[in-house]
Amino acid sequence: MIFSEHTGFYSPPNVHSKMISPNTRILVTGACGSVGTALVLRLLNDGHTVCAFDQNEDGLFKLDQELRSSAGDRLKSFLGNVRDEERLRRAMEGVKIVFHCAALKHVYISEYNPFEVMQTNIVGTNNVVNAAIAANVESVVLTSSDKAVNPTSTMGASKLLGERLFIAANHYSGSHKTRFSCVRFGNVLNSNGSVMQIFRRQFENNTPLTITSTGMTRFFITMEQAVDLCLHTAAEMIGGEIFVMSMGSCNIMTLAAALSEGRPFEHIEVGHKPGEKLYEELVTESEAPRTVRNGNTYVVLPDTVDMMPMEMRQKYSKYEELPFLRVPLRSDEDLLPTTEVEAILRSAGLLR
Repeated sequence: MIFSEHTGFYSPPNVHSKMISPNTRILVTGACGSVGTALVLRLLNDGHTVCAFDQNEDGLFKLDQELRSSAGDRLKSFLGNVRDEERLRRAMEGVKIVFHCAALKHVYISEYNPFEVMQTNIVGTNNVVNAAIAANVESVVLTSSDKAVNPTSTMGASKLLGERLFIAANHYSGSHKTRFSCVRFGNVLNSNGSVMQIFRRQFENNTPLTITSTGMTRFFITMEQAVDLCLHTAAEMIGGEIFVMSMGSCNIMTLAAALSEGRPFEHIEVGHKPGEKLYEELVTESEAPRTVRNGNTYVVLPDTVDMMPMEMRQKYSKYEELPFLRVPLRSDEDLLPTTEVEAILRSAGLLR
């Protein structure tokens, strides 16, 4: 597929966890969520030992039932909450890499429960940082969101602070080897509670689609691409970077038309929910001048490189020859047409 200078869906080069040392012990927080489960599956398929950490007992039970016969004792189920630092420390014993996916993510619910969001997305993330340093983990990757960019919601603000906690953690890890980086996703197609699942349910029930605004645009990424980005980051990170995949964006009506597969449909414009934006951003205006493009991935370099240990500062020289972005990335620019969105959904197995 063709992508523009700034955005566009693409098929990335094969990025598998073979880039990670074989038979690595890896912990995934939020292992029962959409991205967490996909990571667990990929890592187990590639022969690693995976510690699946989640507070969802039923979700862990189902994950264990589904994977135990093929994974054997390489799957370790850890029932716990990221709000509990001591439990995280126990779970991270002997772990080399952590993917921190646990979060409260629904914008609308978060607006009415901001303190709970803070406890999980901010305090919980800080607990992951402390536990990882204490356990001498090598690499920790936070899964963040485009909603962290110029946030207008509680959820977005909490993700922004989570990113800042991870970047700053590289300054005070001291003699420990632990390094921290982030990934930013757009909307992960067909993830739990996503607009795609809502539309599909409405198509099945022959009810009008509920559209927040016909002018709303969003960045989209497939689940496979989301996992690829996580694994690429764990293998390539120095510490302090934010990795962003070059991804396409489309109007919400274009997505609805693609999902309809040619069927006529009605829609109701219901208006913005609290905290929602008309468009999203992947990189801010202030981040763009320090964002490099490496193939189909953007890397936002921290503005605190000078505060990092000398060993890390020297490694950042690998980014010096790469082109800089210089302009922000917005979802209301370079929109994909319906035919291309249909092709993306079909290639991801999300259309017949």
